[in-house]
Amino acid sequence: MWQQTEIRLAPRARGFHLISDEVVAAIPALGDCEVGLLHLQLLHTSASLTLNENADPDVRHDMDAFLRRLVPGDLPYFRHTLEGPDDMPAHVAASLFGTQLTLAVRGGRLATGTWQGIWLTPEKTN
Repeated sequence: MWQQTEIRLAPRARGFHLISDEVVAAIPALGDCEVGLLHLQLLHTSASLTLNENADPDVRHDMDAFLRRLVPGDLPYFRHTLEGPDDMPAHVAASLFGTQLTLAVRGGRLATGTWQGIWLTPEKTN
């Protein structure tokens, strides 16, 4: 069985946001899948997906702090600045974290670890 669904997520501020519940709720057919794969692909160049800690929000805070230090918005050598100082860092983050995620499905549920969740990382502030 193959199914393709477009999921529209609400806009979010720059940072790391746990979206597992939204993704699962948007795909009711997931509950009918005994064994399979869920492939997520962002159709955006300044956001990313990753799988990480789903329990302690401090992990998301710390990842955001790390990323902002790694790729700040005011690097003087960035040329792509027409869309704002946060745009080029967003492109860098999308390349670092990726815009696709493939997860196992087992017994009608995502087969993730106990403490794993899907994170959306929109890097642009607008």
